[in-house]
Order: sequence, then C-alpha cells, then structure tokens
Amino acid sequence: MTTHGDSATRAGAPAVAARTGPPTGEDQPAEAAAGLPAALTGLRAAIDAARFPLALASAEPARHAARSLTDQLDDYLLPRLARLDAPLLVVVGGSTGAGKSTLVNSLVQARVSAAGVLRPTTRSPVLVCSPSDAAWFRQGDLLPGLTRTTEPSEQPGTLQLVTAPALPPGLAFLDAPDIDSVVDANRALAGQLLAAADLWLFVTTAARYADAVPWELLRSARARGTAVAMVLDRVPPEAADEIAAHLSEMLAAQDLGAAPLFVLPETWVDGQGLLPDRMTAPLSGWFARLAADADARAAVVRQTLDGALAALHPVVEALAEAADEQATSADALDERVRAAYRGAERTVDQGLKDGRLLRSEVLARWQEFVGTGEFFRSLEARIGRLRDRVVAAVTGRPAPAAELRTAIESQLVTLLRGVAAEAAENAYTGWKAHPAGAALLEPDLAHASADLPARAEQLVRDWQRGVLELVRVEGGDRRFVARTAAYAVNATGLAVMIGVFASTAFIPTGLEVAAGTGTAVAGQTVLQAIFGDQAVRNLARTARVDLLDRVGALLAEEAGRFLARTEAARPAADAGATLRRAATEVERARHRSGLTRADRAALPTTEQDGRP
Repeated sequence: MTTHGDSATRAGAPAVAARTGPPTGEDQPAEAAAGLPAALTGLRAAIDAARFPLALASAEPARHAARSLTDQLDDYLLPRLARLDAPLLVVVGGSTGAGKSTLVNSLVQARVSAAGVLRPTTRSPVLVCSPSDAAWFRQGDLLPGLTRTTEPSEQPGTLQLVTAPALPPGLAFLDAPDIDSVVDANRALAGQLLAAADLWLFVTTAARYADAVPWELLRSARARGTAVAMVLDRVPPEAADEIAAHLSEMLAAQDLGAAPLFVLPETWVDGQGLLPDRMTAPLSGWFARLAADADARAAVVRQTLDGALAALHPVVEALAEAADEQATSADALDERVRAAYRGAERTVDQGLKDGRLLRSEVLARWQEFVGTGEFFRSLEARIGRLRDRVVAAVTGRPAPAAELRTAIESQLVTLLRGVAAEAAENAYTGWKAHPAGAALLEPDLAHASADLPARAEQLVRDWQRGVLELVRVEGGDRRFVARTAAYAVNATGLAVMIGVFASTAFIPTGLEVAAGTGTAVAGQTVLQAIFGDQAVRNLARTARVDLLDRVGALLAEEAGRFLARTEAARPAADAGATLRRAATEVERARHRSGLTRADRAALPTTEQDGRP
C-alpha cells in the first residue's frame, strides 16, 4: 500500500481579487474583453512572422519563448477571453512522486487518473470535470492542440477526458505530467498545461518542497499573476508544524505568502487508492465553496487572465530585441561580404591605374603591334606618318594584333581571378569570425566559383567587343575611319585598351613612365593623331567605366553566393517594430478591458485557515 497525507490541514482562499454587490455591465464577458481578441490575434500574427534563423545566443531562447507565447495564446488566452464564464480549470502540478494523481482521485471520489510507483505515472494528461461541463472541454477551445480521448493513451498530444459526478459544476481538475519528469516531452507538456490554468494546485512533499524546479515554476506563476494554491503532501505528523512553517516562510519570501496552503500528513490509502475523506475534507470543502461562488471563480479567472496578459509585454519585448539582433547581424554579415568585394573592385581599379597590366606579355605584344623601340623614340618627329604605320601594322601583320588582344585578355582574366579568390577568402574569414556567419558557411565559399575563370574570360571578350563598337560609334564621322575601315577600328580599339590600362583619363603620369609603361604615351599619341585630344579622353573614360561596370557585376555575382544565404535567413526588417506595436496594442486593450479594478478587495481567508 502507499502512504499519503493525514489530518493537519490548513486552508485558505485563493490569492485573488473579489468584489461585493451585484454584477455590473463591466462584468459582462463581451464588454470586459472588448478589443482584446483582435489585439491578441494581431500579436499572434506578429509572433508567427518573427523568425530567428541566425545562430546567435539569443536565437534559441527566442524561438522557445515564441513557441510558449503562441501556445499560451492558443491554449488559454484566446479561448478564455471568448468564454470568461467557462468552468474554472485547476491544473494539478508538482514533482515526481508528489501524489498528484492520488490527490485528484480523492478529490473527485473516483479513480480517474493512474497512480502507482512506476515513474512517470501520468504519461498523458487527464482532465476530470462534472458531466454538465463535459461539452465545454470536449469542444477543444482550451488546449486545442491536444486530441480528446475518453480512454487512457500512450500517444503524445492526447488529453483524456473523464467525468466525475461527485465534482460540482463550474470546476475541473487537470492532472498534469511531472514538472521534473525524466521524459523531456512530459516536462514540456507540464509547462504548457500550467500556462493554460486558471488556478495552479501545486503539490509537493515534505522531502522535496525546497527543490529548485518547483520554485522556478512558482516564481513564474507569481510573475504572471496566476492564482496558486499549495498542497504539502506526505508530511510526518510529528514534523507537520515545523515543515509547514518553513514552507510558509519560503512562500512569503517569494511574495507568494497569500497562496492557500494545505498540509496532508502521511497516511494509508483505502482499497480504491483514495485518501481518507477526513484528510481531504478541508481541501475538498475549499474547492466546493469556490465552485459554488460564481464571483469568486470569476475573480480567479480575471486575476490569472489579467496577469497572463500583463506578462506578455516584457516577453514580447525580449522577442523584439532578438529580432532586431537577427536583422543587425544579417546586415553585419552582408557588410563583411560587400567590404571584401569592394576591396576587390578597388584592386582592379588600381590595377588599371598603376600600369601593372602593361608589363610583361602585354607590353611586348604592344611593341610588336605598333613598332620597334626606335620608332617610339622618333615618334614625335614623324607624327605625320603615324597613321600609315598603324595601317601597315594591321594590314601587313595581322598576327601581332591577335596576339596583343589575347595578351590583354589573359592579363585581365588573371587579375579578375586573383581578386575574386582573395575576396572570397576575405568574406569567408569574416563570416567565420561571426557565430551567425560560421553557421552559414560551406567549404566551397572559401574560393571563387568554379566557373569564375570562364565567366571572367567571357567578360573580357565582351568588353573588347564593346571597345571596338565604341570606336565605330565615336569615330563614325571621322574621315580616317571611313578611309581605313575595319583595320583602323581594330587598331584604334587595341590602342584604347592599352590606354585604359594606364590611367583614368588616359594621360600617362610620371609614375607610370617610371614603372616602365612609357609605351602608353605612344598609344595616346596614336589616338590623338587619329581623333584629337578630347576624343582620346572620351574614349578612354568610357571604355574604362564600361570595364569597371562589367567587373562590378561579375564580383556582385560572386558576392551573391554569400548574400543569398543571409537573404534566406534574414527576418523581416521591421519584425522587432511589428512585435512592439502588437504588444503595445495588447497592453492598451488590457487596460481598457476592465479585467482588473482597483476597487476590488482581496477575498478573505476562510475560517478554516490555520496558517501561523
């Protein structure tokens, strides 16, 4: 047989507000809750829209808080607001082996919930009510996510409904799983059920009343303004006064001193597994008076409902801060990528300015194309013959032109591959140093795209064709181009490309000459001889801008490999603001609702209250 509580019982009344006198219009459910359902629905939509995908320290707590808020809105707040006069739901919670099921069975005078030494005993919650209240609980407005059943079930997500004729109408008990169950799902369900309670009946024992887990939940109940009653079970008779006094002191220290406390000393259960009537009489009587007093029940509902509503605002504010952090972190990750690829663009820009692309192969091919070194030394003295030399170079020696164009392409492609690889490495390193970025990385992102070389080659070829078209368009009314036709366009285009490699305005500087790029002067002089100074500047500027635009587009595609990941994970930019607005609207509606009134005095404790 199982030992259980005995006689020394001290009872109080719910730590709730009460009022005297006849009901007023303010008490009518429809008016009292005016505006609240719509505000809560808006808040729920804002919570649903908020996402916390980035791997930040605040993300998992925010996701958990969002789930808890959604559960409480669906399980309790919205259905309770719709029916303030629905039966009072008392959720019986407590630690493993506290005797919750035995107590529930004894209060309703029937074996409605399994009790025994095997833990956890309560695998699925059991709700017991009066037969006249069964329809309300069967329709599933409260706790809509739990499937109703009339039989014990091992399936998760089920709620067993049982009727007990001995239980008066207006009151129902829900035997919840252990709050410290070894089964994670049971602990989570216990928390969900407690959040859906109008009144917590918290059961603990003489051996476990100081455990940390129950007090965490009791502090949570206090913070939410939930009505709480305590049962101290299985107390050795000789230590009942001492233990009860200590528990009372602990409750007072946690600002829960007004919670009724019932003490059940150790005793035997009868053949039906029920506690003796004399042991449970004070608690049964207290609940009977509560069930018979509609005003008292309404006060319990209003207190718990208003407390739960008031507790939403700080939780939603924390969610909003987490949403802001998600957006800020996504922006920070994007900026690290953009900074890396902006650096790559600057490197290309500088490479076009400092003459590095005119060295080596390009320089040699350019010299082959236009003429010998001696020709350049005598260039200024023979400027009148320059156009003929260009024509001869193109018509008589086509190979050097093709080789020069290939050399230009090779140099540019090499530069683009280098800067793309460096940018990818820098962006990868930047993300790796950020917790949210590290979680988004894949090894391939550390390098440029596999097809980058092919795309870079295509870019340069397209740019070169663009330069030739530019020469055709800009020089269309020039007599020289008309006379020399395609080979003049080709020669001029190659000279423009060489000039773009030298400086922004196609004016060689002393630095460029010192770097060994003096042959760019020849390119400039060639074009000046053909078009004149202003045309030279315009061609060089336009060709250079075109090249940099194409390079920018290529690097933007490379950066997009990173940015697409943050875009997929990025919450709405205004998620935090939306949550705050929704929470503010709920708070305004709560104050307008009349759920709490300053003129409502606390219910006095009953005559049976023996608390020191």
